[in-house]
Amino acid sequence: MATRQPAKKGTRPRSAEEPPPAGGDALVAAMAASAIGGGIARPLLGMQRVFSTLGSALATGHCPHAWIFHGPSGIGKCTAAMRLAALLVDPQSTSAERATCSPLTDSHSADLLRAGTHPDVHLIRADLAGSSADRELRDRKQVNIPIQLLREHMIGGTSSSGAPIEGPIFKSSVLGAGKVFIIDEAERLETDGQNVLLKVLEEPPPGTVIVLVTSSLDRLLPTIRSRCQSLGFSPLGSEHMKQWLDMNLGEVTGTHRAFIEQYAAGSPGAAVTAVAMELQALHAKIVPMMDRLERGECPLELSDVMNDFASEAAEAAVKANENASKEAANRRAAGVVFSVIGAEVRRRMHAARSQPSRLRYWARVPMVIADTERMLQANVNQKLALAEFVAAWAAIGSAAGSETGTRGAASAGGQRA
Repeated sequence: MATRQPAKKGTRPRSAEEPPPAGGDALVAAMAASAIGGGIARPLLGMQRVFSTLGSALATGHCPHAWIFHGPSGIGKCTAAMRLAALLVDPQSTSAERATCSPLTDSHSADLLRAGTHPDVHLIRADLAGSSADRELRDRKQVNIPIQLLREHMIGGTSSSGAPIEGPIFKSSVLGAGKVFIIDEAERLETDGQNVLLKVLEEPPPGTVIVLVTSSLDRLLPTIRSRCQSLGFSPLGSEHMKQWLDMNLGEVTGTHRAFIEQYAAGSPGAAVTAVAMELQALHAKIVPMMDRLERGECPLELSDVMNDFASEAAEAAVKANENASKEAANRRAAGVVFSVIGAEVRRRMHAARSQPSRLRYWARVPMVIADTERMLQANVNQKLALAEFVAAWAAIGSAAGSETGTRGAASAGGQRA
């Protein structure tokens, strides 16, 4: 995978969390290239525990038939799932390669994966609805992963028109080694889909492995979680993150580099998003308004800055991928804005650890962020929700003004990355 270059001023390239416009096959190919030696270092740095666990399971010959890979976004969960798949579906894969979790790079199976055409690896994402054979599903932009999409690409059943669907999971492996189904952002599975998935998790067809990838483990049903082997992923440590940045974003230096390290917090995916979406510029606009909020002021223009950025980013995402849901793109973009604010709040909490009153102040802000994100999930008008967010935050500053005061705000501003 090629190193991403910094975005040029005035552009907003695709975020690392968004699917490529060429569709699902291109995403599979990109993931496969990364997983089986395509150049990007993400799956190799700080992942020894993960690959040791997977290698041990594969070496025994009794690999669990269902996994949940969980942890923060952008730390290599889906790429690790693709690496596991590369080992499981390759007839030439040996016990030594499985034990070390090192897929072959020069086999027919590896070539198929790199081309995004492997018949035994199925990557399921909400945006697949845009290329569905089911017209009703195709015409409806998806925020979640509906049960009909799961039926078409995995479990079978009937279409919305009543036509029978043969479930790919029940078909024989084409290459004969096995089949792997990866459900990315599995927390987006609708409840009825999760319930139907339960039966497959209990009695999967022979030679089939299912991997649910999620950054919100609590949104999966307890019954789903109990039927899967859970594997947690952690952000990269500071040294591994510095190595990753040197290898993949080495052209980013100075204050830009410092901002990315602080914002990414060990997530390579977040680092790529920071460069691609020019988040340092957004941060520079937001920080002075955060100072004003801490002084008890109410800069409502902050909500306009947030809304404008989120709307422009969502529009660019939909333009780049015609299968994208505008509603889902808006939620993602708003989430990016809140991640910039959250990273700055985290930095200020760390800076205020010896000042109890300021620490209490900053510790209350994440609760306001969480309340606003719940409003947006409930489809409250984005502009109104963001204005309410600023007003609620200002109320915290007003109440705490006598404790923090101007000196606290000045201290916060003076320690910016």
